[in-house]
Amino acid sequence: MILETIEKAELILKMPICSTCKIDKLFEIDCYMYTNLGTDSSKKERAKVKKTSTYIYKLIKGLNNQLGKELLYYYA
Repeated sequence: MILETIEKAELILKMPICSTCKIDKLFEIDCYMYTNLGTDSSKKERAKVKKTSTYIYKLIKGLNNQLGKELLYYYA
């Protein structure tokens, strides 16, 4: 699932849409990952989601530097 998520995120960056739309789509992916975590999720699964989320935030930083910096600052 995590590999699929990364591929989807990279595919969104290549789409011919505005930066704001790309950021919205990346946030949708991020939200989807966290909604699929449940109380039965292992620490390993949670760590993978956090790592992928950090990757998504770095992609967002490439589109909007200020927003990306803030996300990474408050997420770490």
